[in-house]
Amino acid sequence: MNKPLAGAAATALLAALATPAIAVSGHHPQVLRVGTYKGIHGQYSSIQAAVNAAQPGDWVLVAPGDYKTRRSSSPAGGPPAGVLITKPLIHLRGMNRDTVIVDGTKSGPTCSTRAQDQNAGPLEQGKGAGLDGVMVWKADNVWVENLTVCNFQGGAGHDGSTGNEVWWNGGEDSAKIGGHGFWGNYLTTTSTYFADESTAAQYGIFSSDWSGGSFDQGYASNFSDSGYYIGACQQVCDQTVNHAWAEYNALGYSGSNSGGRLVVENSEFDHNEDGFDTNSQNGDNPPPQDGSCPNGAISPITHTHSCWVFMHNYVHDNNDPNVPGSGLAAAGPLGTGLSLSGARNDTVMDNVFANNDAWGVIVVPFPDSGPPCTGGTSTPAVCLYDDYDNAVFHNAFTHNGGFGNPTNGDIGAVSTEPNPPSCFGANTDPAGLTTSPPMLESLYPECTGQTTLPDANALFADEVACDSASIAIGPVQGSSACLPGSNYPRRSKVVMHPLPGARSLTDPQSATLPSMPDPCAGAPANPWCPSGRG
Repeated sequence: MNKPLAGAAATALLAALATPAIAVSGHHPQVLRVGTYKGIHGQYSSIQAAVNAAQPGDWVLVAPGDYKTRRSSSPAGGPPAGVLITKPLIHLRGMNRDTVIVDGTKSGPTCSTRAQDQNAGPLEQGKGAGLDGVMVWKADNVWVENLTVCNFQGGAGHDGSTGNEVWWNGGEDSAKIGGHGFWGNYLTTTSTYFADESTAAQYGIFSSDWSGGSFDQGYASNFSDSGYYIGACQQVCDQTVNHAWAEYNALGYSGSNSGGRLVVENSEFDHNEDGFDTNSQNGDNPPPQDGSCPNGAISPITHTHSCWVFMHNYVHDNNDPNVPGSGLAAAGPLGTGLSLSGARNDTVMDNVFANNDAWGVIVVPFPDSGPPCTGGTSTPAVCLYDDYDNAVFHNAFTHNGGFGNPTNGDIGAVSTEPNPPSCFGANTDPAGLTTSPPMLESLYPECTGQTTLPDANALFADEVACDSASIAIGPVQGSSACLPGSNYPRRSKVVMHPLPGARSLTDPQSATLPSMPDPCAGAPANPWCPSGRG
């Protein structure tokens, strides 16, 4: 299966992509230009200066260049960012995805690997707080398109508020939806620098506390938490991830407490520790993760009550222990294509899972700390979020389970409480579908919604805990002992990988990530786009 982001067909398919010019009552959209494009100077040398001058409905176009971060801006109650957008309806677009670089470093070459060139952010109690890259703070319907963001590092507090390259932030830790609508297209996010987990870059392409939005043609690599993240949007996420590519991260994608209508499609997750993980947890509140359609609706995709859908994706070779990894993300089970962790009412259909050496798909409870334990079950040891009523159908599996442990294979499942069980059917493997427990499709062929007794599947649960080097998820909590002879590789040394096909970040001829076919598409007429495309 070809990489969805690399082929000419994918580029041609999106050649007509053009976001419409925004009409704001009483304001004619203006175009503010940053840098020099084809010999024509813009009005600004700084992206932040142009964003500050822009009014709702305006466009900010950015010429090729290395835009280093020597200053930062912070919203009231929010973290510092290299580019901060607080006004709605702003359209920020680079003129070339590969050579317009929002650079978290303060000096040196583009996206420098040298320690002395990194920007630790403003000082808090004598230590660098870290920085975010492009952050949209509670501003509705903002576009960020066609550029690269690199090397925005986390802070000493390592609380997830910094170290994020592109972030639609509706108010972190607020447990409220603070933003509505966004477009994030043709974005490349990466980090070239790693010193330790406390300051590592954490997330690539990110939305939280947000409802409504679309990511298309994005790439994310080398992050200690996840390449993509959608969290804290409860059952009103209303977001789509399309043509994504995430590799060399602890998790290719992470989604905490994100449910309702959320579709991830036509994307690739490879060479991560754990390819894709959606979960319920006491973080980015409120939990749980629930993919059921709001108000009892029926999904036009699944024709069931499940509106959270993972479909038409290629998930392969997620076996890399030598990626950055911190916190709960580091406990993602190595060698796993997709983890539904404490997830409810999600659908996984029509995907390819290949060469994942532990399991292709696992459906497991998620043990978290507490209290509080909203939406979970409080036990003396953990706050337990059981998994239930997920559907795994019509997926193609091949060459999974290469670590060779007893339960490794295509699909594994365990539940710990009486709940409607997850269901499995019409999945294929040319060598014969391997599941734990055996004959899983015969045991649970339909999602009936009827409560049944749990299936502890103790050996599988112990192996997931061993692989994760975390507390057990089975009946016996607090144990992470691996059985004699267990084979789950551990990290030896973190390796930071270059962008695919790139000899350097400033060599567009070597890049395999497509830029927008027409960066003037949709923009009002201006000296860089004299005929306009709006």
